[in-house]
Amino acid sequence: MPSSGPAADAARQAFREHLDAKGHAVNNARAAVTGLEAAFAMGTLRRTPELHQMLADLGVALDQEDGQRLGGKSAEAAKFILRAIAGELENA
Repeated sequence: MPSSGPAADAARQAFREHLDAKGHAVNNARAAVTGLEAAFAMGTLRRTPELHQMLADLGVALDQEDGQRLGGKSAEAAKFILRAIAGELENA
């Protein structure tokens, strides 16, 4: 059963705003993940198995060595996974 109420709606909206934000896709993805992790920790949203896997996949796309700048394929992968997460958030 999906989470409901104003806090859950606000968490979903905040995620969508990160998805649509101007700026680098990788930075936007990191900010979106930080917001989701906070919502999960507070119990505002429920982490579904699908979200868990998608976030793990996103983590791989965003993984970098110190000083390494991500772009290109990582940015495209982040955008793709973020769109999938946005769709799954209705079940969270």
